Amino acid sequence: MGRALFPILGLAVLLASCAAPPEPSAPSPAPSPVVPKIEEPPVVSKVKVRLRTFAALNGWAKDQHGEALKAFQKSCTRLLTLPATRKLAVNGAVNSGTVQDWKPACLVAATLSVQDHLSAKQFFETWFMPYEVQDSQTPNGLFTGYYEPELKGSLVQGGAYQIPLLARPTDLVSVNMGSFDKDLGGNTIWGRVKNGRLRPYPNRTAIEAGALGPLTKPIMWVDSSVDAFFLHIQGSGRVRLANGDIKRVGFAGKNGQPYKSVGRVLIDSGEIPANRLTMDAIRNWVDARPVEGAKLLQKNPSYIFFRILKGDGPIGAQGVSLTAGRSLAIDRRYLPLGVPLWLETHEPLNKNIPFQRLMVAQDTGGAIKGMVRGDIFFGAGARATKRAGNMKRPGRYFILLPHSVQPHG
Repeated sequence: MGRALFPILGLAVLLASCAAPPEPSAPSPAPSPVVPKIEEPPVVSKVKVRLRTFAALNGWAKDQHGEALKAFQKSCTRLLTLPATRKLAVNGAVNSGTVQDWKPACLVAATLSVQDHLSAKQFFETWFMPYEVQDSQTPNGLFTGYYEPELKGSLVQGGAYQIPLLARPTDLVSVNMGSFDKDLGGNTIWGRVKNGRLRPYPNRTAIEAGALGPLTKPIMWVDSSVDAFFLHIQGSGRVRLANGDIKRVGFAGKNGQPYKSVGRVLIDSGEIPANRLTMDAIRNWVDARPVEGAKLLQKNPSYIFFRILKGDGPIGAQGVSLTAGRSLAIDRRYLPLGVPLWLETHEPLNKNIPFQRLMVAQDTGGAIKGMVRGDIFFGAGARATKRAGNMKRPGRYFILLPHSVQPHG
């Protein structure tokens, strides 16, 4: 892929775990490693689903279905490149059939206009049935938001631009554990090969001190260490150059070290009360204390490497560009990527206004854990940032499946 963007999780922007992005599309430059022994994965309960009707979906008739169709067409483009017998879901997730089950609907979707909302609505009603997703007999879960940040930067080092965004190192190895054990599908570990064994990669402090040497190089330079840190949290973003040009950067790899919340550090130390923790509060604290601020950011050992993206973006875990307000990050242990999901929650800036619309599962996130759990991509810009930063609402969703698919539950 390019990479899955990282969640904000409401006002406590850095309290949650860092997202676990999938492997980038480029092959690993290192030789195949000797895979270390992995402990048994935690038991994942099966998802419960209940068949519903479209009439039971609150707000269904009022949605602009063409916007969801646009996102679904992107997912179909990806799905149709896969083998017909490939299953969409990993073991334990909702049975969503094979690529062959989705191919007829995808071929029809490609012929429709995203401007014709009525035809789009009829398309989804004709080809799919909605199933309510339930966790422990309840359909209620948590929905948060994320966004695409924008930084100021330069293609060359100089002046205010002293903070590098590093390319993927040549010795960084990623291992998709599902290739070795299907029960470990969706789990990826990162490291470097030494003496035939996969070893942990250096942490943030070591990397920033130059531990990688010639193994990597900057793809560009930005003017703020804290903005760069937030970009690492989000995993993808835009960099505005002095001439006004925009360069999109996306996930190219990670050091595999565990994520630690600097927001939690500030709360536990009494520096910022929990009810006042925001992105701006963290930014102000770091900017006011250059030495202590740098040490704070280094308390998070996780480090992200980037690449410059061409074309539409940002790119989600499915490998397609995300659509603001229509792309949803989900937990792949329970739901597959590429499927439509009807979401019922409330607006981030006004809990009294419903947020009811058709979404498409196109991304993942390490903090997005649970059967009824999602992270809404709100896009780029000041309003998207504000909406994402305030999105922390209860809600529920329904998975739309082709008629040929019989989900378990």
